[in-house]
Parts: sequence; C-alpha cells; structure tokens
Amino acid sequence: MPSRSITFNPDTGVPYGANLTIYGGSDFNTTFNVTDDANNNFNLTGYTGSAAISKSVSIGATLGITTTFTVGITSAIGGKLKISLGSVATRNLAEGRYVYDVLIKSGSTTYTLVNGNIMVVPVVSAAP
Repeated sequence: MPSRSITFNPDTGVPYGANLTIYGGSDFNTTFNVTDDANNNFNLTGYTGSAAISKSVSIGATLGITTTFTVGITSAIGGKLKISLGSVATRNLAEGRYVYDVLIKSGSTTYTLVNGNIMVVPVVSAAP
C-alpha cells in the first residue's frame, strides 16, 4: 500500500485529511510520513497511536466503531506511522463508505493526527 506524506502541527488542533480505499479480502496497510510545518520529520518519540474505522451514517446519528486498525510507529525520529488490517478483517467489512481517524497520544494529551473517508470495495470472486 502507498505511503502518504502529511503535515501535522499539534498547536492548531486540526487533523490532516486523507481518503483511503480498502479492498475486501486483501491485507490493508498504509504508512503516514509525518512532517511539521517546516517540512521536517515530526518526532514521534514518546507517542503511542490508535486508529479506528466506523460506518459512515447520516448527520445526527451516533457513530460506533466498526473495527480498529493495528497501529505501529515504524520510525519515531523519522515520523513514520503505519496502520493496517489483515485480510480476514477487510473481508468482514461491508461494501460502502466509512470514516476513520488516527490518534496519537503523548502523556495525557491526545491529538487527532489524520482522518477522512474510507471506501470499502467488496470481494467479487475467490482465488482458485
């Protein structure tokens, strides 16, 4: 899966927006290369990450978490964070549009790093 370069400034409180696609029955992963406003790697040392996906619903309805991603900081000093779902988890997602977010936490402070829509494309046929 692709890497995505994103800019993050914890002082603004605004997450980066990025839309993704998941193909049902396939392993999914994407790496976020996080930089600061000066285009330097954002140092993720001391941070932990979490990420979830929820079925997109109409305005005013409550969103519930559909599943959570596995999150790993693959290079803290390099600003690299990876989210992933295995093929069994993606096979169990119904076709359609979902929303997701990736959170990072340092101490007692949690930031929304990135969020957006995820389009889930269903499994059409099985491999022979």
